[in-house]
Amino acid sequence: MASEMITNHKEKAGAILKADADKILKLIKVQMENLTMPQCPLYEEVLDTQMFGLSREIDFAVRLGLLEDKEGKAMLGELERELSALHEASLKK
Repeated sequence: MASEMITNHKEKAGAILKADADKILKLIKVQMENLTMPQCPLYEEVLDTQMFGLSREIDFAVRLGLLEDKEGKAMLGELERELSALHEASLKK
């Protein structure tokens, strides 16, 4: 029974973190489509704040044993690659 509860908590934690990461990815994609970052430093600050918040959520889930460290790093790494692509695209514009 306890292992089922742990599995359930892990699945819920993973789903919540994935949903939060998807929200950030959506912000990045909208910004990629508009490429307005150089004119909108506030948007960049929002993305940075969202990324920091997600990294803290992931760290918390890892410390609770609800998420593997490598999964959390992969989630953040994917978003960081998207942010990097956004920065590169904004510089080319």
